[in-house]
Amino acid sequence: MMVAERRYSWLRLLLKYRGTALQRIRGRMALTTLLAVVVTVSDLNYGFFHPDLTTIPFTLIGLALSIFLGFRNNTSYDRFWEGRKLWGGLVNTTRSITRQILTLVNEPADRTTESEAVAAFRREMVYRIIGYTHALRLHLRDQDRLEELEPFLAATEIDALRGELNRPTAILQSAAFRLRDAWQRGWIHPYHLSVLEQSLTVLTDLQGGCERIKSTPIPLSYTSLIHQLVAIYCFALPFGLVKTVGVFAPVVVGIVAYAFYGLDAIGDEIENPFGTDANDLPLSGLSRMIEVNLRQRLGETDLPPLLKPKAGLLT
Repeated sequence: MMVAERRYSWLRLLLKYRGTALQRIRGRMALTTLLAVVVTVSDLNYGFFHPDLTTIPFTLIGLALSIFLGFRNNTSYDRFWEGRKLWGGLVNTTRSITRQILTLVNEPADRTTESEAVAAFRREMVYRIIGYTHALRLHLRDQDRLEELEPFLAATEIDALRGELNRPTAILQSAAFRLRDAWQRGWIHPYHLSVLEQSLTVLTDLQGGCERIKSTPIPLSYTSLIHQLVAIYCFALPFGLVKTVGVFAPVVVGIVAYAFYGLDAIGDEIENPFGTDANDLPLSGLSRMIEVNLRQRLGETDLPPLLKPKAGLLT
């Protein structure tokens, strides 16, 4: 049995910076630690703060805040994982509909040879599915880059998409029209037409699930409250620790602030899994994989390379 290779050593993960929460919170960390240094120096030299100010209130508040952050991050990760499952379904459905197109679209039984028109239609439809996949990625990322669809769709269809608000849906509608044309020509059996139509419906459902995640963020009041509580707690922490830990207050404050700021930042980053942050879903890589898989079913060999994560990050 082969053992899965570990991507990173423990030490490398410990020292890793790129793609971690530290990139997003370094400013907040620096400000909080600087405040802790000022509070510590002031108290050691001038005894500004009352000795009865203990860590007990901060312990209770910190416990409640950590539970609050845990619930928020679980909600964000549920959105991330649901997005990944939806794109996993997209991978499977695009493979299935390609198989159906290549096997169910044929010349009528009374003809002994397959015409070039049928072969061209199959290729057109498979390329349209590839174009749909890339269009969905661009749609979810709010990127207006129609030129990326030019290798897969006819120029007239590209022009028609310019005025569309939902380009993936328009591509599916075009695919449905073309399947109807093939059925009318006798290339698709009436029983098989419903099978192909059902696959288009599944694609629509998957797209709708992705759009639901994208258009329904975690309520702003909830996210804002988390940010405010974390900031107030971390900025107030030096005042509660300085009498207890003395000169080590900045170190302790830095560690605690890193934990709370980091959890807060992670929840923000993965809330929308379809973005372009370092830890968002690798939609570009998934789209390229679908393109390569489907073009191979057509027998093509001049294929683009699969995209791999850069420096261990998702793309």
